Amino acid sequence: MREKGLLKQFLKTHLYDPAIKYSPVLTAQASSEMLVNYMDTSYYGTIYIGTPPQNFTVIFDTGSSNLWVPSSSCTSQACSNHNQFNPSESSTYQSTSETLSVQYGTGSMVGILGYDTVQVGSIVDTQQMIGLSDTEASFFYNMPFDGILGLAYPNLAASSQTPVFDNMWNQGLLPNELFSVYLSSNDAAGSYVDFGGIDSYYSQSLYYVPVSSQGYWQLTMGSVVVGSNVVACSSGCEAIVDTGTSLLVGPSSDVSNIFSAIGATMNSNGEYAVPCNSISSLPTLSFTIGQYSYAVPPTAYIDQSYCTVNIQQSSSSLWILGDVFIRQYYVVFDRANNQIGLSPIA
Repeated sequence: MREKGLLKQFLKTHLYDPAIKYSPVLTAQASSEMLVNYMDTSYYGTIYIGTPPQNFTVIFDTGSSNLWVPSSSCTSQACSNHNQFNPSESSTYQSTSETLSVQYGTGSMVGILGYDTVQVGSIVDTQQMIGLSDTEASFFYNMPFDGILGLAYPNLAASSQTPVFDNMWNQGLLPNELFSVYLSSNDAAGSYVDFGGIDSYYSQSLYYVPVSSQGYWQLTMGSVVVGSNVVACSSGCEAIVDTGTSLLVGPSSDVSNIFSAIGATMNSNGEYAVPCNSISSLPTLSFTIGQYSYAVPPTAYIDQSYCTVNIQQSSSSLWILGDVFIRQYYVVFDRANNQIGLSPIA
């Protein structure tokens, strides 16, 4: 097993009981949740809530911490074309008197909280607090997913809702207190979230950086470089790694510097774009994180169909390394050691 590189994984997933000679006892296993890549703009998977199970598609979002899906009592148009959870059809549902309100950059949801069984991949998470929306922002009407499953730290959860990952760990359902993410490019299949495990293909090239603030998956970032020129964060800045954000997002002045450096101008739709025939000659955009520089090529930070720039300006001082960045790197979100691991995707 050692020669074939299997011993380390075996020891992670099996526990030897000295009272029963030569008898390994199987422990919790890692579980992969396969994700649908929707036009490189969002990644969602299917979970099951209740008994018997009702199915929902959710974004696995490292930029938030609450789990919620539409309820059968939702009055918003955004709920009308999505699956809705009916508590009366679940024998394991427990109601509460608590309410939930979650604000996102693109809209909000308001609803109630309850408890029920949630299945993610092969993991059956019992007594999980879930949000059931009564109203949703109109933005969600056109989204291909039903709800959101937050994977950030508990400190970020509205109404003190225990996040799904924390409930899994507290119930002993995971072999390791971490999860990892691979996001495919160009609408390809194969994206996944691995709960409790790390893909051995990427494990040898992982480099870890500490989480700087335990709310978002936040890290301290050094300079942002276009080609060989520093255009932002010359004295360092903070960034979050967010699977729920499609683009790269940065402070307005920093992003303006990037637009200038790559020759992007505003088009008639109010978006920044470059001449389509110039994409192959544009410089690489790089983010200094810890001791290493993490490159994002122009084919990633420029939309290949419309030649628009996949970078958005924000009034916040935080950078958001969204899916444009994550597609270039396999990411490990390590709660046990409060660190983020990054490995280039070959």
